[in-house]
Amino acid sequence: MRRNKIVLLAALVLALFVGCDDEPQLQTPQPEPEYDMTGFAKGADVSWLTEMESDGVLFYDANGKQTECMHLLRDLGMNSIRLRVWVNPTDGWCNMQDVLVKAWRANQLGMRIMIDFHYSDSWADPGKQNKPSAWADLSFDDLKTAVADHTTEVLTLLKQNGITPEWVQVGNETGNGMLWDDGKASENMAQYAALNNAGYDAVKTVFPDALVVIHLQEGNKNSMYEWLFDGLESNGGKWDVIGMSLYPSADDWESLTSDMISNMNDMISRYGTPVMVCETGMPWDDAETSYAFLSNLLVQCKAIADDQCLGVLYWEPQAYNGWNDYTLGAFDESGKPTVALDAFAE
Repeated sequence: MRRNKIVLLAALVLALFVGCDDEPQLQTPQPEPEYDMTGFAKGADVSWLTEMESDGVLFYDANGKQTECMHLLRDLGMNSIRLRVWVNPTDGWCNMQDVLVKAWRANQLGMRIMIDFHYSDSWADPGKQNKPSAWADLSFDDLKTAVADHTTEVLTLLKQNGITPEWVQVGNETGNGMLWDDGKASENMAQYAALNNAGYDAVKTVFPDALVVIHLQEGNKNSMYEWLFDGLESNGGKWDVIGMSLYPSADDWESLTSDMISNMNDMISRYGTPVMVCETGMPWDDAETSYAFLSNLLVQCKAIADDQCLGVLYWEPQAYNGWNDYTLGAFDESGKPTVALDAFAE
């Protein structure tokens, strides 16, 4: 009886590995993928992410498997995440607590982080640089203090949670300054420089090694960059990196990219500081052209001498189905990344 039990047990064990006519079914553990988080920054601004998730938006890999967005972007070759900060937004999205949630998630994945201060309760861009409502009636000296205090508060919150940003933008697309009208560069460059420096010094107090970025729109427009940075330089303005945006179309991406690369080389030579593309994007429904643009852009930026171009970041690639009326994302209508993002894996 004992021998029969042993034979039966042996047969059951063998059955786990061998079918009637099948090969053994031993499962080989799959190695964890390796991610390169160093060197040239390849990334995305995903500031809408928590709001999209709250609205039930889901993301999928190329095989249709539901995947958390930052994991998905990392698997696509990205190593950096950019997050905007608003002072007191009416709906709470992009306030410092929301930024902490997204920054913590990126940090857990080993991704590098850029913090983008808008110094506004909502969008700050070339057409509007509105003060936060709580700062509207401040004197100029108090406005500088508010910039410093807000910058310090947000960055200290990150530091307390073990998060160290690699780059910090002091203002967003500030081709004519920020915090209008006090900091409107075309009206008072010295005051813009002073507000910028209030943010710069606050960043360095919390994170001495963080690189402070001044970010302008239309990276192809050399004359605007020379005008603004000459003005800042003559008024004691401080920065570590010159950031650029570029949003070309299918018809002009080659010429605009060429103009921006020329501008980058001029900025590096003229001011002795590195550059990077903080925002870019193209229409989601022409993914092949978008891929051609991004692949070319990444190659040319990486080729800039002495590694003086630090990286390229796509603006809200995860937006799809016209989220917030935005059509320059790089996901298709089913929530999968398009071929455009293959450029980041090359």
